[in-house]
This record gives sequence, C-alpha cells and structure tokens, in this order.
Amino acid sequence: TECWGESRLSRLRPVATIQQTAARQIHRKREPDFHDKYGTVILLGGAIFCASAWGYTVTQIGIEWNLSPVGRVTPKEWRNQ
Repeated sequence: TECWGESRLSRLRPVATIQQTAARQIHRKREPDFHDKYGTVILLGGAIFCASAWGYTVTQIGIEWNLSPVGRVTPKEWRNQ
C-alpha cells in the first residue's frame, strides 16, 4: 500500500504547485503592459477599419451580385408529350 499511496501523492503535487503559482500571480501587483493599455482600442479600430473596407467594397465598386433571378428568368413553354 506504500507504493499506491506514494503514487497518489505524486499525482497531486502538480495540482498543488499550479494552485500555489496561481495564488502568487493573483496577489502580485503588476503594471499594465501595452496590451492592457491599448489592446481594446487597437482591436476596435481594426474591426471598424475592416467593416468600413468591406462596406465600401460591397457598395461602391460596382460588383453585380445577381442575388435574385426575378425579372431575368422566363418560364419555358410546356411540351406536350
């Protein structure tokens, strides 16, 4: 039973180590880095730029999307067999 108990404890050690590390990181005060300061602004700016670029592309460059066949497709005559 010694070996079984020892292996159980050795499996639990990494969990305790991870918990201790997490606790230390939570209590440690740090200065905000570049991503903390500007990350949200850059992300929103990129999203706005992307949306406006696609908006311009879709509306202004003259692509004919052909989304609806109404007015372009005419029914054919039925053939009597």
